[in-house]
Amino acid sequence: MHKPADGKKRVVIESVEPEIEAGRFAIKRIVGDDVQVEADIFADGHDHVAARLLFRHREVPSWTAAPMQALGNDRWRGTFPVARLGEYLYTVVGWIDHFDTWRSDLEKRIAAGQNVRVDLLNGAQLVEQAAERAGRDDADMLRRWAAQLRDSKKREAAEAAALDSALAAMMAQYPDPAMETRYERELRVTADRDKARYSAWYEMFPRSAGPGPGHHGTFRDVEARLDYVARLGFDVLYLPPIHPIGRSFRKGKNNSITADASDVGSPWAIGGKEGGHTVIHPGLGTLEDFHHLLESAAKKGLELAMDIAFQCSPDHPWVHEHPEWFKKRADGSIQYAENPPKKYQDIYPLDFESSDWAGLWDGLRDVFLFWLEQGVRIFRVDNPHTKAFGFWEWALAEIKREYPDTIFLAEAFTRPRVMQRLAKVGFTQSYTYFSWRNTKQELTEYMTELTHDRVCQFMRPNLWPNTPDILPEPLQIGGRPAFLSRAVLAATLGPNYGIYGPAYELIENKPIRAGSEEYLNSEKYEIRDWDLDAPHSIAAAIADINRARRENAALHASRGLFFHPTDNPYLIAYSKLSRDGSNTVLMVVNLDPFHVQTGWVDLNLERLQVRPDETFQVHDQLTGARYLWQGPRSFVELSPDKIPAHIFRVLHRVRSEKDFDYFQ
Repeated sequence: MHKPADGKKRVVIESVEPEIEAGRFAIKRIVGDDVQVEADIFADGHDHVAARLLFRHREVPSWTAAPMQALGNDRWRGTFPVARLGEYLYTVVGWIDHFDTWRSDLEKRIAAGQNVRVDLLNGAQLVEQAAERAGRDDADMLRRWAAQLRDSKKREAAEAAALDSALAAMMAQYPDPAMETRYERELRVTADRDKARYSAWYEMFPRSAGPGPGHHGTFRDVEARLDYVARLGFDVLYLPPIHPIGRSFRKGKNNSITADASDVGSPWAIGGKEGGHTVIHPGLGTLEDFHHLLESAAKKGLELAMDIAFQCSPDHPWVHEHPEWFKKRADGSIQYAENPPKKYQDIYPLDFESSDWAGLWDGLRDVFLFWLEQGVRIFRVDNPHTKAFGFWEWALAEIKREYPDTIFLAEAFTRPRVMQRLAKVGFTQSYTYFSWRNTKQELTEYMTELTHDRVCQFMRPNLWPNTPDILPEPLQIGGRPAFLSRAVLAATLGPNYGIYGPAYELIENKPIRAGSEEYLNSEKYEIRDWDLDAPHSIAAAIADINRARRENAALHASRGLFFHPTDNPYLIAYSKLSRDGSNTVLMVVNLDPFHVQTGWVDLNLERLQVRPDETFQVHDQLTGARYLWQGPRSFVELSPDKIPAHIFRVLHRVRSEKDFDYFQ
């Protein structure tokens, strides 16, 4: 082993948190958040140690310092704010604080009545050295301090000056950088806009927005639905692929391998004679119509999310222009997509082991850039786990440097490590296993994993009770109560959630066959006509759920999610607390869609910010009902025939100016 570059640096810095994969990947925060950093910082011997946190936006060349406080047992903590979009860097430095060590020893010697003349001279030297590092005004003041310490004729005044807290505070501002140990890594933070943390998505096939049965919808027809989506309380309108659809091997209704002339095909079989990923399906309208839709949606408080699916139909221009981007079979034909025994002859996957992988990467990145130039800032990315991690790490970083407000949702229902890797390499949000977590134990364990473990530093869950590909069994058999309870769970367990509509609010729950999660008459393969005014619609209830989300800041983040025990396995109870502590919300949900469920909830009053002797009110945000509770146990009854869930805002008793009690 070789000697270190500077053996005088004695401080050790270990176990820095948060840190993802030895600093390779960034943690995620929202503009306005504080980043809390902890580290083990210590040295040999008995000298005192000091530490500070360094941070800067990547575009700012100079570092800003923030103090770190000792927590005990050599653990230190500091915080810094992220004030703008983009990437921040941070690291930790520590040093032997010779002045603080000297000051502490001097105090003990004075208390013991010892002669401290030489000790004061030692301190004067330290102060004079700090003056050399200080600015002009502070340097002059430090030199005056040093002169006082050297004045042997005024011993008591010198001792008082040495122990003056003002001197200690000034000395702390000017450590000797030559003696600092700097953590060997510069760690990263990606600062996103607020919609990355809090959003409500509504998925809609634009071709099914037409004026009547069999009519292919257009972007103008989608505009006619914007008021409806806005009334439901969603703020992101997500459209499946809007590009030309291939004719070769087109799938028919219900994924039939044969299609007739009237079949419209799957939007995910991208590409035709009209063009590929940067072209709009002619049945939907023009690029100008798309721009008009973007503007109209924004006026309604809706942001448009586009689907990016990196795969091609056999008719896609890339098949002829870049045949090297596709995998060949032994007979020379292009390999179509398969998930044996299923075959998707209408889709050609891209080959990320292509000899022209660099050209492929550039081409895919340019698809994003094209739509970003059109004004799109949210993308739902189809099956990113079937594309190379290296591509995503490079492409998302390239895009975020130019468009730091971009949001990427990873649609990857795959193994946990793969989902987490996609989040690490740059995806802003991630689909989850929520669709298949149904029991109280499953939901509690899974949401605890997503919100309280290390995963929450880099992965933001987006909870969906259904998608065009997923009709879970509880929705198939549970009817209206299941749709309502799952909507409440998705909307309140996580700050990001979405539904595939109008299938969801119209309780579309027929599978293509028993044991399948695929829809009968799937909208992926045909135009559907939806009666938005159907009497069985739960649209009004969904609007109430979204209103409760908007009006309660506690539901805008994952912070403070806490599960309260219940004595009934079909009742799940959990609460959330807003960042500033001003808003507490308690949810109780009936997980049984068939029976009334009753039981006792054991409330953790500290988590609810309620005193043990306090009478407090809970205000149901869905029904308007109010209840007075006291103590840690409360009784609930939830009927699936009504609203199978409570979203309670916890209100505390306060004293008004007119000297009567009320709640707020």
